[in-house]
Amino acid sequence: MKDGTLCFAVIVGTRGFFNTDLAVHGKKHILRTLESMGFATCIMPEDATPTGCVETTEDGIACANHFLKHAKEIDGIIVTLPNFGLELGIVAAINESKLGVPVLLHAEDDELDKVDVAHRRDAFCGKLSVANNLVQYGIPFTNTTLHTCNVESESFKLDILKFAGVCRVVRGLNTARIGAIGARPADFQTMRVSEKLLQRSGVTVVTVDHSEILFDALRLADDDPKVVEKLAEIRAYGTIPSSVPDKNIVKQAKYSVVVETWIRDNRIDAAAIQCWTSIQKNYGCATCLTMSMLGESKVPCACEVDVAGALSMLALTLASENSSALLDWNNNYGDDRNKCINTHCSNYPKSFFGTDDIEISELDVLGTSLGKDNCFGAVKGKVRKGAMTYLRVSTDDFTGQIRAYLGEGDFTDDPCAMSGGIAVCAIDNLQSLMNHIVMNGYEHHVAMVRSHVADILEEALCKYFGWKVYRHR
Repeated sequence: MKDGTLCFAVIVGTRGFFNTDLAVHGKKHILRTLESMGFATCIMPEDATPTGCVETTEDGIACANHFLKHAKEIDGIIVTLPNFGLELGIVAAINESKLGVPVLLHAEDDELDKVDVAHRRDAFCGKLSVANNLVQYGIPFTNTTLHTCNVESESFKLDILKFAGVCRVVRGLNTARIGAIGARPADFQTMRVSEKLLQRSGVTVVTVDHSEILFDALRLADDDPKVVEKLAEIRAYGTIPSSVPDKNIVKQAKYSVVVETWIRDNRIDAAAIQCWTSIQKNYGCATCLTMSMLGESKVPCACEVDVAGALSMLALTLASENSSALLDWNNNYGDDRNKCINTHCSNYPKSFFGTDDIEISELDVLGTSLGKDNCFGAVKGKVRKGAMTYLRVSTDDFTGQIRAYLGEGDFTDDPCAMSGGIAVCAIDNLQSLMNHIVMNGYEHHVAMVRSHVADILEEALCKYFGWKVYRHR
């Protein structure tokens, strides 16, 4: 990131046999396109090479040295070929800089009335040579949708938007810190996860005993300014029934203040929280509202200390830039075998519902056994119709792999009389997906987001992390 903006390092390839002016003008055009789309760029100075572009190995090394000076800013590399280009300089620039970021390979269109020696590009062919070298060097890269395209075309701009999502996911997960607050419920062995496998992909799990959070919350005074401010935020977040005592809302506010402080102090990107039954028995509230409000601020929070679920949510949020949620695959929808009901108590972020019409009250199922007075904080409503992407990341200790499944579907406006956070989902070939989940022993939780971003996630998780990913279609 450069001043909070996604930053692309740009390599403009050229080759002496071809018109250098094509490369010079091509550089101006791609920089103008990226700037118009709101992205920052990093490119070597004009006088760093004879043409200001990359041709020879020496040019590539000069380019790499410039990139190294700005390594912390660079989120991805875009290679553009306004003419044939010379693979030696391009591969040297990427290999010597060792940035370890995603790479997009682009080649410019020729025009049928400009294929004479002075104007032809031959980038159509040059792209093959560059790609061949990237494969030889073991450098993963992303291809444009069209083999060649104009940098000002809609196709290229869509490729850039997808690539930006890939870069956000790769950078975000490579350094992700997942908070694990409390122990997973003893009855849920499905939430087991390998921290060591996650660490190999750059994901660090940071733990804290839930008792530390609860006792810090108990020490806060009702009139503490942070508690008073959080109370106001809670009351503005949704509708609280008049039957809920003020003392229960205050408990929730104190818990939120402490959890948010711990997340900030420990630089947590997403969290997995012990949401039952210790907090209800020992403190007297639910965790859902705290998790919902954090999720709304783009810090995803998973239930039942589902660390891999929190990671799945974070990936969806990075890909879409929207708030994600964690749901149970919960019920069939009558006899429609391509629809199902997904639900949780719930902790969905407000925007995930797609409406401001949400209720904040007590847990329904747990409230019957733990007492509703101990269970305030559930965020309830029906998720509105719209596009949806789902993702589940899981660790497989037996094969030493991180694996995942993902796909796209839709939230529907079909009626459902269940309580809590309810989403009716339509997914093509749902029974095949359920069979894959069952036969591969995946968890019952799934992360979802209001957007179609499966292409971004598949590219990022497969190509740049090497995870075993099943894309459902």
